[in-house]
Amino acid sequence: MIDRSSDLSQPVDALNESEQLKARSRYLRGGIAEGLQDPLTGAVPGDDPLLMKFHGIYQQDDRDRRADRRRRHLEPIYQFMVRMRIPGGVLDKYQWWGIAELSRRYAERGIRITTRQTVQLHGVRKPHLRALMQGLRDIGLDTIAACGDDSRGVVCGTNPFLSRAHQRVAELARVTSDRLIPKTGAYPEIWYRESAPATHSEEPVYGELYLPRKFKVGYAIPPVNDIDVYGQDLGLIAVIDNGELRGFNVCVGGGMGQLDSREDSYPRLAEEIGFIDAEEAPAFSETVMTIQRDFGDRKDRHRARFKYTLDRLGLDWFLDELAHRRGRDLEPARPRRFEHNGDRLGWQQGDDGLWHATLYIESGRLDDALRGQISGLLEQYGGRLRMTTNQNLQLTHIETHELEQLQWRLEDLGLAWRLTPDTQAAHTLSCVALPTCGLAMAEAERYTPRLLDVFQRLKGQYGLADVPITLRLTGCPNGCARPYLGEIALTGRAPGLYNLYLGGSFHGDRLARLYAGNVNEERFLELLAPLLERFAEGRDNGEHFGDFLVRRGLLDDTPVALTSF
Repeated sequence: MIDRSSDLSQPVDALNESEQLKARSRYLRGGIAEGLQDPLTGAVPGDDPLLMKFHGIYQQDDRDRRADRRRRHLEPIYQFMVRMRIPGGVLDKYQWWGIAELSRRYAERGIRITTRQTVQLHGVRKPHLRALMQGLRDIGLDTIAACGDDSRGVVCGTNPFLSRAHQRVAELARVTSDRLIPKTGAYPEIWYRESAPATHSEEPVYGELYLPRKFKVGYAIPPVNDIDVYGQDLGLIAVIDNGELRGFNVCVGGGMGQLDSREDSYPRLAEEIGFIDAEEAPAFSETVMTIQRDFGDRKDRHRARFKYTLDRLGLDWFLDELAHRRGRDLEPARPRRFEHNGDRLGWQQGDDGLWHATLYIESGRLDDALRGQISGLLEQYGGRLRMTTNQNLQLTHIETHELEQLQWRLEDLGLAWRLTPDTQAAHTLSCVALPTCGLAMAEAERYTPRLLDVFQRLKGQYGLADVPITLRLTGCPNGCARPYLGEIALTGRAPGLYNLYLGGSFHGDRLARLYAGNVNEERFLELLAPLLERFAEGRDNGEHFGDFLVRRGLLDDTPVALTSF
């Protein structure tokens, strides 16, 4: 018998407070509608900010000004981050123009492309939330399940328009997202003021307690592992033979987040467990998600992710439960190969003869000028665009006769360099962190330009300036920029201090190891210098930095112990 003392089978009052909040929320309604009308505060009171995450909205405040406001006995400057659900990251130009206009009206801190292949609007004030949500509806977008204890927006790797097989994978990702989102009537009631039709059950899949924690699904298309498929709760790796999609290798149990203060909290790589036919993918995703729904830990929220369920109950148990629910065992996984886990920047041509251009966007941040330039570019051709999981932007569906004019336009706007950016910049990710993220303990996005400068100069000392090394930077250990899969990663511990991780795989299939704790910039450079020097002198032809560190055993000892605050 397996231990079920902490899962959905237990009485609600024995579970953690978040579970009890969901149970009494009336399927995510809570008091959100009333809180939006309260003119005395810029916040949504009580526990409702936790429920709003299911609606794709985070309540935040400007932490740069928090202390000053407190001294003056003023309320924090509350604002909201709104994250859209955009399966596979694909938009048409009218949707982009709509997002750009809504951002101009309502988002004081602008647009950001995320590592989940979607768009966040930052700095939205409470009185504007409902108008923003209705504006998104009018352009065919929503924000449901972009946050919260549910299936997050489904990501899909590689430009879906490169071939018929790519398009089919992208379509399955969209269908999967639509299938796995919550169906609660609270969303249209609160944001659109629409009454939902009466149904037997508002949440036939989720139930009133939804999931124990978030559940991430991603589709990857070899040889490019741009979504970091082994960091997903459920990863589906396309198997394509002679241009036809045959199905997917399945991997389960990946997850990036951890707490530095708990030894039983850790990142984990997903494990490849078998193969399924292509058409089964959406239903299969639901089956796996419902196993996590039923058996995930609902008492200890820090141990509630799917990776911990698998480690607690065992992979053999999971495979048996999966076979029971499917009615058959998985087929053996089929051969596949990944070459790298970044974007292919620049120009590419699809099987249909259409062209696509991938533009580098530093940390995914689009300021007013760049947002306007992108909007203008879309007037030059009849195509679409797509966000990537590496925070970049693709212009797609470019006809051959449009190619020359669009290239000229990129040059006129000073954007052509984004097709071929600095090598290191193109392999660097960072999260938002300060000043708005409530979890951030150190800078990330705002520190990235400085970090890139000093790191690139260090690489140049050893003749490595043009050698790609995956670098990830986050303001806390939660892992939004997938740091534990980087060859080098810094996760925030305190202002100016980070934990240094080394040795992840350039292909995204090996975790980095903690190498030093609480390092500042000076110590970071001091620790890396001898490793880069040895790499420059002793690497094999084509060998990547993380592979070299592991092969030479340079990560076997941790030079600086991790200390607590």
